[in-house]
Amino acid sequence: MKNSIKIWLLAGTTLFMVTACDSRLDVKPTQTIEETNALLTEQDVQITLQGAYDGLSSVNLYGGAIQYSGEFLGDDREVVFGGTYATLDEIWRKTITPSNTVVRDIWLSAYNTINRANNVLAGLDKVGAANRASIEGQALFIRSSLYFELVRLFAKQWNDGTNTANPGVPLILTPTRDITTADYKPRNTVAEVYTQIIADLTKAEQGLSNSAGSGYATKNAAAAQLARVYLQQANYAGARDAANRVIQTGANALNTDFEKIFDDATSGSELIFKILVSEQDGANDLNTFYASSLNQGRGDVRVQSKHLALYTTGDVRGTFFNRASNNTFTSKHNDQFGDVPVIRVSEMYLIRAEANFRLGTSTGATPLADINAIRTRAGLPALTTAQLTLDAILKERHLELAFEGQQIHDVKRTAGRVGTVAYNANNLVMPIPQREIDTNKQLVQNPGY
Repeated sequence: MKNSIKIWLLAGTTLFMVTACDSRLDVKPTQTIEETNALLTEQDVQITLQGAYDGLSSVNLYGGAIQYSGEFLGDDREVVFGGTYATLDEIWRKTITPSNTVVRDIWLSAYNTINRANNVLAGLDKVGAANRASIEGQALFIRSSLYFELVRLFAKQWNDGTNTANPGVPLILTPTRDITTADYKPRNTVAEVYTQIIADLTKAEQGLSNSAGSGYATKNAAAAQLARVYLQQANYAGARDAANRVIQTGANALNTDFEKIFDDATSGSELIFKILVSEQDGANDLNTFYASSLNQGRGDVRVQSKHLALYTTGDVRGTFFNRASNNTFTSKHNDQFGDVPVIRVSEMYLIRAEANFRLGTSTGATPLADINAIRTRAGLPALTTAQLTLDAILKERHLELAFEGQQIHDVKRTAGRVGTVAYNANNLVMPIPQREIDTNKQLVQNPGY
């Protein structure tokens, strides 16, 4: 993150250690830590929290890999991956191997960052009352967001089989400062992981305010992530109500100009949570892979006519593309040093619309009003009541959130298909990295690997 102090942690499977030396600002990796030297002051805790944000911004997490993995796994040749990275090509082709280094680094970086958040939570007794709820809420948001991404990528979809039996991912809720064999944990069930995520986000929402800005966890960020979690579970009442809370605060609002959303100078309050990027800190791998060489990217992800044909005449989203070297590229990720959008308020309108439609309710607004708010911003005519269907809502979601990381998760929660591949196919779930299976004998591999 901007101006953040990196806390480097050393891996010993999925778990990491952290230390603070004599100078609180000079943090070095170590194999073990003396408990008496760990997080002695509120400043130590705040520095470690910045380290957790820094971990979250890694290119292996919300700096790119989480989003492009969600898009590649769910893609049915609406794009073509034309790059030379075999690891990314495996994800796009759904032929991932357990030794895939992108998959490995998502897992490692997530648990690394979760451990930083756990260190913050363990040090709350050093934090004054004025800042404690905010610091706790931010750490809980980071931890729960990563567990949500891990369980969506590395485990079966909610309600694909038995949630209380399906293996999820290991839940590590306390700091790991000196690794022994006792720290090698088995996979908790999908149900247990979701229960923890919801508990963390609920508490985070209660403790946070909306004053921190979209580069940091806020009350709206926690509620918005809860809306995503509930939607993934088909808990439509929970998703509707969480999305409605976000919208009703007024802290985040639709930008009237779609194209301005993806420019840091003009995005306004559309972005609920984002990864801050500058020339000095942060990284944007969505730019690296999605942008053309004219926009500092590699030009690896090439948009195909199959996707472009989904837009109707007048839809400004259908013209938000650029051409280079006879290929088409999305313009969402053109800025090399642009902040990375993670959650936008438009998604909350889409969640509220879908949930209200499925439930036959109108909490906050009618489904028609919410969908037409998105369509009007896109330059499209309003739908009528007769035209509003679930398919129409899901299509608006697909077009509005294209190339932002939600594709495979929408396929899975709606029991759809990726081409001829069913939503619950083994190859739409990432393998547990081979290095983790080799090191931690309590881990079981996903079927098909």
